[in-house]
Amino acid sequence: MDLFKAIRDLYAEKKRLEEAIASLEQLLEAKAATETSHLAGVKQRRGRKSMGPEERRRVSERMKKYWAARRSGQTVRS
Repeated sequence: MDLFKAIRDLYAEKKRLEEAIASLEQLLEAKAATETSHLAGVKQRRGRKSMGPEERRRVSERMKKYWAARRSGQTVRS
């Protein structure tokens, strides 16, 4: 086996692999850029969802009832 030929072949394979990796990385960057650009105008929310006015009103009434009963020493049934 010719060692010089084996080394040349390995370097050629290494070059092909590096080019393939570089092209895949470019695809990933392009995909990430399109995803972030389409979401650029949309603020991402994290954590809890916000309540609508009707749901907020129902929770408020329920908690007022809960704390009134708690102050008077009674247990609350929902």
